[in-house]
Amino acid sequence: MTLIACVTRLQLVRVPDSMADIRVLIVEDDPFIAMDIESAVADELGDKAELIVVGSVAEALRATASRLSCAFLDIDVIGGKTFDLAAALLQAGTPFAFVSGSSPSDVPKALRQARFLRKPFSTREIATFLLGAISPLKPRRSRNH
Repeated sequence: MTLIACVTRLQLVRVPDSMADIRVLIVEDDPFIAMDIESAVADELGDKAELIVVGSVAEALRATASRLSCAFLDIDVIGGKTFDLAAALLQAGTPFAFVSGSSPSDVPKALRQARFLRKPFSTREIATFLLGAISPLKPRRSRNH
């Protein structure tokens, strides 16, 4: 797996050696929270997914130019709120969850059917949404306990 970092802004992209069919967008401007979400996704999918981590609305909109399997969206990020991005994902049929310290009532009515994970979240909440969102795409990675 290759890890690409953009120095000007938080943007980590994990690109498996053989490009994955699963592409997960994480929109979060706090690098520590972004790493927590990224880690939870990587724990579930390993090298089977491409993780795109961005910190701004503009970067997120660029990332949506290609097909996404699902997305995790903080509401308030650099450049504004992610509601327009969420509406575009909804229209495209891309599963997404808001991951935010905001109140669910702050979400516009048209987007309230989306999953809402309140910060602080658990990795189990991230994994549950992720696996539900991609289940038509790929089975869960087996674990050895």
